[in-house]
Amino acid sequence: MIGMEIGKLILAFMVLINPFGALSIYLDLTRNLSTRERRKVAQVASLTVLIAITAFTLTGGVMLRLFGISVGAFQVGGGILVLLIAISMMNQGNNPAKPDVGTDESNDITIRPKQIQSIGAIAVVPLAIPMMIGPGGISTVIIYASAAKHYKDTLSILAAGLIISLICYIVLMAAARVSKKLGDTGLTILNRIMGMLLAAVSVEIIVAGLKALFPQLSA
Repeated sequence: MIGMEIGKLILAFMVLINPFGALSIYLDLTRNLSTRERRKVAQVASLTVLIAITAFTLTGGVMLRLFGISVGAFQVGGGILVLLIAISMMNQGNNPAKPDVGTDESNDITIRPKQIQSIGAIAVVPLAIPMMIGPGGISTVIIYASAAKHYKDTLSILAAGLIISLICYIVLMAAARVSKKLGDTGLTILNRIMGMLLAAVSVEIIVAGLKALFPQLSA
């Protein structure tokens, strides 16, 4: 199976969830909120990421069996989706798995703080889902969970999810400072580096799926 080393899992989740990519929407949605309210948004968003990873880790294999989808087929399909996300990140284009949420007049999805009544609501949607953990992240969690051969593998996925959730909280709480330090250019460069790493992860997933579908490739 694709390696269950916790370091590799953290890397895969980090480049997929990429909390740095959610900084602009977080700052936009919380610009009229108090420090305490911003902290609550960061807490709820990070907790939502953890809950999503945990839920799909524990139910991913069951879902595939329920729909009659082989692990190999899902790995290839999920790997292609992740590769498309990686290419988009490197080209600074529209992410096919995450909507553009902002204040551009040409954008159909424009969310402003005054339009939001519940702090918890904006933390869950759109900040946590789909801005941080979208279809690509969910697919990857299911792929790793389905490939788990031992309970220790499942625990590794959950541990990686916990660490990533903590990283998401730290990044969001430091959003203003990080954004100011890196600037638009720095965030763009970081996003493209994440895209390169994500492309490597996606190729590994696709290759593992092809080997599962065509065992003779492993010979």
